[in-house]
Amino acid sequence: MLVAVIAMQKEADALLSQARVKRGYTLCGKQIFESAAFGIPFSLVLAGIGKTNAAAAAMLAVHALQAEALLNFGLAGGVSPQAELCETFRVTRAVQYDFDLSEINGTAVGTLNEYATPYFTLTGGKSAFAGAVLATGDRFTSTAADLPLLHSLGADLRDMEGAAIAHVAAFTGTPLYMYKAVSDCVGAESVHEYERMQGCALQALAGNMRTILEECYGRGI
Repeated sequence: MLVAVIAMQKEADALLSQARVKRGYTLCGKQIFESAAFGIPFSLVLAGIGKTNAAAAAMLAVHALQAEALLNFGLAGGVSPQAELCETFRVTRAVQYDFDLSEINGTAVGTLNEYATPYFTLTGGKSAFAGAVLATGDRFTSTAADLPLLHSLGADLRDMEGAAIAHVAAFTGTPLYMYKAVSDCVGAESVHEYERMQGCALQALAGNMRTILEECYGRGI
């Protein structure tokens, strides 16, 4: 079974609005929807915002819901020139840009103590969407102060959940598929741009949900 781990209800609705929800219930404080869309069955866990919520929901999906594969989709801020507003990208690598052991280990920002690289590599394969590197941190800010670090990590996108889900997927050996629609560009106007453009990005995401689910199931879930 494919299990989607989604931060916000409005993101989840990009898929649920096109799905037949068979059952809804709460487990460990998280809302869960057993559903099907476009002839494809899935469950969806509404995680909440931030890395801790995302990791907890992903572990719940793996162990309680016995996910064969994880799916994450939602909104993200654009960092690189390729990340155009309202475009949807498939994440190929993810990094936690607010995790830093560099003063202790001399490792690059984002590198876990047991890792040699800051990046989690997601499940590969052919995609209808351009690939992107996602940087995840527990903050949404209109300042451009993070941009030098984000650029040094090769980030195209920034969010608050993706790399935490990738962390769980890596530790549990669970395939992970991740798609992000660009709602704003990181910098001084990002908050206002997010308010103006999130509807456009969510609409684009909703329009791509059939392709997204078919890509996941095309990998043999």
